[in-house]
Amino acid sequence: MTDIYGGIDPRDIPTYSVGDAAHYLRIPQVTIRSWTVGRSYQTLKGSKEFQPLISTRDRKPRLLSFTNLIEIHVLRAIRKHHNIQLNNVREALDFVEEQFQVSHPLAREKFRTDGVDLFIERYGSLINVSKSGKEELKDALNTHLERIEPDDKGLAIKLYPFTRSNEEDNPKSVVIDPRIAFGRLVIAGTGIATDVLAERFEAGDSIDELAYDYEVDTKVIEEVIRYEMLAA
Repeated sequence: MTDIYGGIDPRDIPTYSVGDAAHYLRIPQVTIRSWTVGRSYQTLKGSKEFQPLISTRDRKPRLLSFTNLIEIHVLRAIRKHHNIQLNNVREALDFVEEQFQVSHPLAREKFRTDGVDLFIERYGSLINVSKSGKEELKDALNTHLERIEPDDKGLAIKLYPFTRSNEEDNPKSVVIDPRIAFGRLVIAGTGIATDVLAERFEAGDSIDELAYDYEVDTKVIEEVIRYEMLAA
């Protein structure tokens, strides 16, 4: 898989802007930038720096890899909970990374099988979360992890972003695969970029015309267009 990329795993190539990640994952840019770049904030004792939760290549412009998208996607489950203390999230993530002895543990299948409980145990002890709160967080994490497909080595290779606000009722209509269309969001099982469909729809092509031209079911086209319009 790495031969055509000069020996570099395409998952590790900085490809996505913060705006791309926000569009694909439907997470505010300011949140993604905070997680990946860090930010300054004011306290009564002066300005302080919030260090990023996700490690990225130090380059300008700031670009994210597919692996970074996976990490952002998983952190999204944590962000949904109220009063999240991100420093505690960082400590819990550091703990999991230390236990696994690998970088980017959120992008590994082992996190799904062993890491979720490790993370929740450490995070819960830091914030004294209730038993029901732990179960709620575990359910949210597992819902997000089910959208990730690993390769035979347990490393994430496909991500099926949520296309609907109700995460429990989400078809896997679109996928991000760094091996297809240079990592652009495409219709699952094809190389058809979703932004191309959205552009044609906005230009006046109908759902039926798009379905006919690309030989894709109209329900899938409708799902894609709805997603692109909401994410725009």
